[in-house]
Amino acid sequence: MGAGGRISVVAGGKKAARPPRVPHSKPPFTLGEVKKAIPPHCFQRSLRRSFSYVACDLAVASALYYAATTTTRFHLLAWPLYWICQGCVLTGVWVIAHECGHHAFSDYPWVDDAVGLILHSALLVPYFSWKYSHRRHHSNAGSLDRDEVFVPRVKSSLRWHAKYMNNAAGRMATLLLQLALGWPLYLAFNASGRPYGRFASHYHPGSPIFSDRERLQILASDAGVAAVGYGLYRAAVSRGVGWVARVYGGPLVVVNGFLVLITYLQHTHPSLPHYDSSEWEWLRGAMATVDRDYGVLNGVFHHITDSHVAHHLFSTMPHYHAREATEAIKPVLGEYYRFDGTPVYKAVWREARECIYVEAAEEEGGAGVFWYNNRL
Repeated sequence: MGAGGRISVVAGGKKAARPPRVPHSKPPFTLGEVKKAIPPHCFQRSLRRSFSYVACDLAVASALYYAATTTTRFHLLAWPLYWICQGCVLTGVWVIAHECGHHAFSDYPWVDDAVGLILHSALLVPYFSWKYSHRRHHSNAGSLDRDEVFVPRVKSSLRWHAKYMNNAAGRMATLLLQLALGWPLYLAFNASGRPYGRFASHYHPGSPIFSDRERLQILASDAGVAAVGYGLYRAAVSRGVGWVARVYGGPLVVVNGFLVLITYLQHTHPSLPHYDSSEWEWLRGAMATVDRDYGVLNGVFHHITDSHVAHHLFSTMPHYHAREATEAIKPVLGEYYRFDGTPVYKAVWREARECIYVEAAEEEGGAGVFWYNNRL
């Protein structure tokens, strides 16, 4: 597990051994010491540079839209290629909007919120709702009691059908359902989110996800999504539902799938611990995530994939400095840093197979430290 927690892929098609677990004890460094290792310019936000990424993404998206809608011989089989390419580009747009929610886009909060509201609404995401729940995820990452998303179950809380789905067909069906519907179900019904004991939704101002002072902004988020929804309705009336589905719906499904896939693989790994309230502390929880390699898509996704550890430690850092910061913190984090270069299609299948629930391993960390298991 050398090179700061790097995992090598076993060659020759052989099954890789279960990745060794990352350290779970209190780290021998502080957040301040980690920050000192990062060049100061990495924390500087440039309004011009941030907008240049927005402009570039929107230009590429516009070019793809133009090609898809003006090519008279655009073959039926080419539409899926358009959906994939446009979905990847729009995932990058989504990542920039997500940065706005972290105040990583500029030095001006009102600019961040304006840009984030426009970009996220265009992708049918309630901006302020996501901003607040996602910030709470960052504040409670790795906590079994307070984290907001992809909170693993303990074995005793597994549903009755878990053992029947723990096979190749069941895992495939679950993955397809998560990738296709997981994101809208999370926004609408808090599916896979933190249990609140009553109805919770990112669209409902009275949801227990939000505090009283946040509820008016939830309405603003709903208004943004409603405005885009009305625009899509008018487009469907004038051009047809099929046109809207081909031009907008297909790419949106790809975006939603990538959001689930990226988030799932960032926080689900056989080597990562989770903590209950007796063991959890912010720094250990923030490091309980993993960087992945998506190849050329790392750049398309603005490196939210291969610099996620640094993002959890310093979420106001702009994405265009995150890779440099990642390289700077690796020597300090040492074995606490986790990178897995397993190809994504292999990694998601392995995690679906091995990360079914968490249980405490008292001989390896105490009663409050939980690790993934799959023995049902």
